Amino acid sequence: MSRVTTHILDTARGRPAANVAVTLERADPDGNWRTLASARTDSNGRIAEFPGAGELTAARHRLRFDIAPYFDAQNVRSFFPSVEIIFSVTAPAEHHHVPLLLSPFGYTTYRGS
Repeated sequence: MSRVTTHILDTARGRPAANVAVTLERADPDGNWRTLASARTDSNGRIAEFPGAGELTAARHRLRFDIAPYFDAQNVRSFFPSVEIIFSVTAPAEHHHVPLLLSPFGYTTYRGS
């Protein structure tokens, strides 16, 4: 189990953002990014597991959200084609929930539970 989960809430619509592609990556010691796994948000905008990601290690990680297709499917113009959230894992055994609150022209995030 990867111990990284996420969800996306489309704050402009007040609904979860379904079917968004998300990639989980880890930085190697040289600072290069290595893809660990990819998944798509479910109908509730959640990814509860990144299949094949393996266990977390203490390192910088990145979630890359491909949001342009999500807004394109709704015929909504948006400013950001993708969102990248970089976070540090210092306690690999802990759960790391990284939500994305999204609108066509802005986003925010936090460490959830």
